[in-house]
Amino acid sequence: MPKSPDEMANTMIANLKEKTGKTLEEWIAIAKRSGALKHGEIVKQLKSEHGMTHGFANLVAHKTLKSDAGSVSDTTDLVAAQYAGDKAALKPIYDALIKAAKACGELEVAPKKAYVSLRRAKQFAIIQPSTRTRVDLGLNLKGTPAKGRLEKSGSFNAMVSHRVRLEKAADVDMDVKTWIKKAWTEA
Repeated sequence: MPKSPDEMANTMIANLKEKTGKTLEEWIAIAKRSGALKHGEIVKQLKSEHGMTHGFANLVAHKTLKSDAGSVSDTTDLVAAQYAGDKAALKPIYDALIKAAKACGELEVAPKKAYVSLRRAKQFAIIQPSTRTRVDLGLNLKGTPAKGRLEKSGSFNAMVSHRVRLEKAADVDMDVKTWIKKAWTEA
C-alpha cells in the first residue's frame, strides 16, 4: 500500500539528519537566515548552496513557510482560503475538476496552502487558483506532447509536466477530463 503524503513526509523528516547531517529544525533555521521568502527560492538555495536533493529541499521549504497540509490544523480551511475574496468566482472550476478527478476512481485530495494535490499511488495533478481570473490544472503526463490548451508546465510548477489554464467551469470539457483520466491512470 502506498504511503500517504504525511507518512512520506514523516519518513523524510526521520531520515533528514542521517542523510544531510542536520535536523529539520536546523535546516529551517538555515532557510530563514537565507532571506529567501518564496518556496522556489528556498528550494533553489538549499540545492545549490547545500547540495540538498530536491525532495528534502522541497520538504524544508514547505516546513519553513508552513505551506504543507501537515502544518495546518484543518485542510478544509486551506481550500476555503484559496477560493476566498477575489478568487471566490473560481470555486466552480475547482469543483468541476474535483468531480472529474473523482470520476476516474480512488484518489486522495490533499490541500496545500496554495494548491490542491491529487494523488493515486503518486501525485498526478494539482489544482491552483493562480490569478483572480484563472485556475491552473497541472498534470503529470510524461511523454505526452504539448498541444493547444495542453501546455508544457514550464516555470508553472516543477512537480507536473503539463498545465491547462481554465477560466470558467465549462472549460473542464471532454479534453480536460481525458487528460485527467490519463494522468490518473499513469499514477
